[in-house]
Amino acid sequence: MAEGGGFEPPRACAPPVFKTGAFNHSAIPPFAIILSPMDLQIAGKHAMVAAGSKGIGFAAARRLVEAGCHVSFCGRTEEVLARAQAELGPNSHGTVCDVSDPGSLEHWFGTSRTRFGPVSILVTNTGGPKPGLEGSLTDEDWRHGVDNVLLNVTRMVGHARADMVGANWGRIVHVTSFVAKEPDPILAISATLRAGLVALTKLQAQALGPHGVAVNSVLPGHTLTDRQRHLAEVNSERLGISYEEALGRQAMHSPMARFGDPDELGAVIAFLCSVPAGYVSGVSLAVDGAASRGI
Repeated sequence: MAEGGGFEPPRACAPPVFKTGAFNHSAIPPFAIILSPMDLQIAGKHAMVAAGSKGIGFAAARRLVEAGCHVSFCGRTEEVLARAQAELGPNSHGTVCDVSDPGSLEHWFGTSRTRFGPVSILVTNTGGPKPGLEGSLTDEDWRHGVDNVLLNVTRMVGHARADMVGANWGRIVHVTSFVAKEPDPILAISATLRAGLVALTKLQAQALGPHGVAVNSVLPGHTLTDRQRHLAEVNSERLGISYEEALGRQAMHSPMARFGDPDELGAVIAFLCSVPAGYVSGVSLAVDGAASRGI
C-alpha cells in the first residue's frame, strides 16, 4: 500500500514457471495466483443448460464451455439456437425444446446423452410467466405458470437424477428470480412459484446431498434480458409512460443504479457448478445488486 492511501499496482513480472515433480512455490511470481483464473475442475463433464440460447442461460452455457464442459443447451427456435452454437463452438450442441412439454424434455435429454454421455451438471432455466396483478389473473394463467416455472424443474431433475446419483457427483443450479424473496405486485405468478422453488431447492439438496450432488438456486435481480424488455413494455402501457422511461425506472430499482449483465450471472452459475463449490448446497443466492431488502 503506497503512502496516502493509494493502492500501488503490481510490478510487471515474468510468467510463472511450472516444473514436474514437487511443487515449486518460489517459481510463482507475485500476484500470479491472484491474477490467474480459477480452475473450476469440471473440464470434460456434460452440462445441460435449459433456455441456453440467449440471456442468462446463454451466459451460463458460455462460461461452462470456457471451463471445458461439453454443453447441451435448448431453446425454442432453430435460428437462435444456430447463432448461439456458432458462438459457443464445437463443444456445444443446441436442441429445439419446449421445457414445459414432457415429451420435448425427454427428447432433449435423450439426444444430449447420446452425444455427450451421462449428465453431470444441470442448469434449469425458463422464461418468466405472464405478468399481472394477483386479482387480474385467470386459472389458466396460473396453470400455465405452474407448468412453465415449477413442473419443468421437477421433470428435468428427474431426468438427470439417476446419472448424478450413479456417479456420486453432480451439480444442479436453478435460475429463478429475486422476486421469490422480494415479491413484485405485477409479477404475482412468478413471485409465488419462485418462492416455491426456494423450498424445492432445499428439499432436493437434502435428498441428493448423500449422493455427492449439490443443488442451489440463483435469484437474479434486474438483469438486461428479453424479460426485462418485455416488462418495460408492460409497465409502459400500465403506467402511461414511454418504453425508455419504464426501462430506466427498472434499472433504478437496484441500489447500483444499473441493470445486471447476464455474464455476471453466468459467472456465478458456473462457480456453483464447480468442484470448489462442492460444499455449497441448499442455497438460494440473490444476485441482484442489493435490490432485495430482506436479510
